[in-house]
Amino acid sequence: MKSIKRYFALAALAGVLMMSYSCETKDTVVEEPIDETYAVQTENLLLNVDTLYTEFNNPWGMTWLGDGKMLVTEKEGEILIFQDDKFTGEKVQGLPAVWNVGQSGLLDINTHPQFEDNGWIYITFGKNMPDSTGATTVMRFKLEGNNAVQQEELITAGPAWDGGRHFGSRIVFDNDGYLYFSNGDKGNMPENAQDLTNSHGKIHRIHDDGRIPTDNPFVNTPGAIPSIWTYGNRNPQGLVYDKANDRLYETEHGPMGGDELNLIQKGKNYGWPVITYGVNYDGTPITEITEKEGMEQPLTYYVPSIATAGVALVTSDRYPAWKGDILIGALAKMHINRVDMDGATAGTQEIMLQDIGRVRQIKESPDGYIYAITEATGLMIKLIPIR
Repeated sequence: MKSIKRYFALAALAGVLMMSYSCETKDTVVEEPIDETYAVQTENLLLNVDTLYTEFNNPWGMTWLGDGKMLVTEKEGEILIFQDDKFTGEKVQGLPAVWNVGQSGLLDINTHPQFEDNGWIYITFGKNMPDSTGATTVMRFKLEGNNAVQQEELITAGPAWDGGRHFGSRIVFDNDGYLYFSNGDKGNMPENAQDLTNSHGKIHRIHDDGRIPTDNPFVNTPGAIPSIWTYGNRNPQGLVYDKANDRLYETEHGPMGGDELNLIQKGKNYGWPVITYGVNYDGTPITEITEKEGMEQPLTYYVPSIATAGVALVTSDRYPAWKGDILIGALAKMHINRVDMDGATAGTQEIMLQDIGRVRQIKESPDGYIYAITEATGLMIKLIPIR
């Protein structure tokens, strides 16, 4: 934590010096001093970074319930309850046991679009399966007090797998109430991602109760898993839905190099492992090609890898200079990456909050603030724009 505090202290000093210069050179402008302890100057916004919590182990997902209540998942199988940005000391009770192995465990969490009316909360988790294996599973439940009740498993992405690698997973809903969730290729068999007869290395689409939509792209393909929406996705750990433009964005981990930001579209093949901008971890090639007809190109990719995790789309008027941009959490490089978007076209990029920690998820709250949760440093932060 000392390095984090030192970073913010230096950033705050830089912000104060910039303000002093501004006041000295513009006689007609009198700016109020910044009374926040820490401020960070990005390319086009001055931010206060409000540290709300410092004791996470492996946080994965977060969602809001209304009335200031927030839930955050810990991979080992807990959901922490926050109220008005403060940890209450309470946790959700009665959750199923999770297969907490490697990258499997209790993963994402989200609320139903009509949560205020129906109370449904959705999670993805690694389900314990026979022979010491696990499978990415979507479940929903309601809260009675702090107890998870009316639990319903909606879909399990099979076949079950051992090793605990590349389980995804994120959950989002679109404007029509369809649920999308991501599932990784399981690591030691990348060809899963091109095989429509299994669920791995895919983005899936289901109804909110687990039924399969009749207009999914492969429902009439013999042998195909009917929930598949897209395939050729290596290990997608970020999903965000653009409500205004009906677009679904995804971030996925490449191998050594080749992390991607993708625009997810019905039935498309995103190429892994036939095409990639990455290589094996020993430096040997995976493939000789980065493009192929019938396979999608990423909006942007990262060589070397930054380890793309959660992703957010800025829609809030609180951040006017960022509106419409995409924010990506970087695990390995430990920063937030801002992608300047022109519609669905990726432009210039900015590295922000370097060394804040392994940014697992970043999300815009219902009242328009950006939150991020980190591993290693165990933080929840809230970005408060100053100007």
